[in-house]
This record gives sequence, C-alpha cells and structure tokens, in this order.
Amino acid sequence: QLQLVESGGGLVQPGGSLRLSCAASEFTLDYYAIGWFRQAPRKEHEGVSCISRSGGVTNYADSVKGRFTISKDNAKNTVYLQMNSLKPEDTAIYYCAASSSPIAQITCLTSLRPEPFGSWGQGTQVTVSS
Repeated sequence: QLQLVESGGGLVQPGGSLRLSCAASEFTLDYYAIGWFRQAPRKEHEGVSCISRSGGVTNYADSVKGRFTISKDNAKNTVYLQMNSLKPEDTAIYYCAASSSPIAQITCLTSLRPEPFGSWGQGTQVTVSS
C-alpha cells in the first residue's frame, strides 16, 4: 500500500508563501509521477501541478504558473510544491497523488486530470486570508 503524507499547509496572508511537502513511505518516488491537486469548498478536484517520474518534466495549471514550483528530491523521497504570491483563491485542501502508470503520467503532464492516480495522501489545508 502506497503511503503519502502531505505537510506544510497553514494560514498565510495574500502575497505570502508556503512550501508543501509530499513524503512517501514504502516505495521510492523514482518510479512514480506525482501530482498536486486541490479541492476548495463546494468545488471539484482541480489539478495544480505534476512532475514526471524522472523529475525532468513538469506541468502547471494556468492559474498557478509563475507562482508555484514543483520539485522532487529523490534522496529524501519527497516532492515539494513551493507556492509564492498566494491569493485568496488558492485556499483549498491540497493533496498529492502518485502513480507508476505511464498513462497517469501522460494524463497529468498534459491535462492535470486526477482520475488515473490511485494513491492519495490525506491532504493539507491551505488558507490564504488577511
């Protein structure tokens, strides 16, 4: 059973920064594409960013491009989402998800859709408010 644990969420003022972490246990991230998704109240899951198994290819939602950066540290078996210039509309529960499937990787890197991902963390709350 793949286990993912997100951390780093919290309350931040507009314009502030947070760094989310997605730590894996029981498996090595080298073989998995990782996606970050978020869900705001009364809204569906939204794709935020993805990183390929190699870490060499990334994708971002238009709403976060230029503000968020995804990265993978294989030595620490952790994927990060650096979030800068945060806006109130970024408020949501943020989830990371993993998949070793090539279809999931292609889907995430092209359309940021969550459906192919089978392993999910429990989520971390991000609230952007003054």
